[in-house]
Amino acid sequence: MPNQSNQPHQTHNINPPTLQTFIKQILIANNTSPPHAEIVSKCLLSADLRGVDTHGSNRIPSYIERIRQKALDPTATPTIQQITPAAAQVDAHNGFGFVAAHEGMKLAISMAQTFGIGMVSVKHSNHFGMSAWLVQQALDADMMSLVFTNSSPALPVWGGREKLMGVSPIACGAPAGQGSRPFILDMAPSVAARGKVYKALRRGERIPTDWALDKDGARTDDPAEALGGVMPADVGHFLVAVKPDLFMTIEKFKGRMDYLYRRVVGSERMDGVDRIYFPGEIEMITEEKRLAEGIPFTTAEIESLNREADLVKVERLKVSTLE
Repeated sequence: MPNQSNQPHQTHNINPPTLQTFIKQILIANNTSPPHAEIVSKCLLSADLRGVDTHGSNRIPSYIERIRQKALDPTATPTIQQITPAAAQVDAHNGFGFVAAHEGMKLAISMAQTFGIGMVSVKHSNHFGMSAWLVQQALDADMMSLVFTNSSPALPVWGGREKLMGVSPIACGAPAGQGSRPFILDMAPSVAARGKVYKALRRGERIPTDWALDKDGARTDDPAEALGGVMPADVGHFLVAVKPDLFMTIEKFKGRMDYLYRRVVGSERMDGVDRIYFPGEIEMITEEKRLAEGIPFTTAEIESLNREADLVKVERLKVSTLE
């Protein structure tokens, strides 16, 4: 059998529960409480399952490095300040963005259930991965949602050459009935998400020259030059949950969403287009496939995760090769 370490791009299949347990153990070994490790690992697994590999478990080495540098406090517990009956603020105290955002959306949902809308700002936070998991948290409670976050400087304003603006994604969602898919839009306003640049760096790949600039403001295909050592820190989030049956019954609302779904996916297609997808549908299909078949990781990515496991004496990740 060939040496897998010499095949960094060979793909392996990882069982989802096994992966989550592995990530959770690494987090706990790095001073994250078990409840917080459960939240973080679940959110990262959600991204892996949906095919958003740029925001999944492969982010663990960068998060752990931030912990080592004292830039992220894994022991921090978010605190809540109620501003009005329908608005609150969460202070993440420089802990995991996943934990603070989870608590924030939970609070927004609770307020929306009583007052129709709930708004929560989160301060002193960190990267919270894929925004879609927060939308899904609201969908699980039959809520519409809006998710905003800022981030550290990563790209110039149009026509500029210095890193000034963050890659600040936006997301929104609305529940649907049994016969269709919920609406989940999760997008970045940049040409490409920064996570794709990290992915290229991990895999030793080049990036398209229209994705990023180097420190001198020139186009680059080198992901290391594009990133320039930037890591998200002290960021803020804004989360909104809205009760969809304020002006009509939930059944009528979901019926309208079902109708919208059918109209979109059933609309007339351009030449060469086999299928039209609803926002978020491709990711949901990918999740169904990966739950059944496992999550693909390259050898290089697995070795990167296992190096973190070795440092804290956690059992290494066991994988099988995809056929």
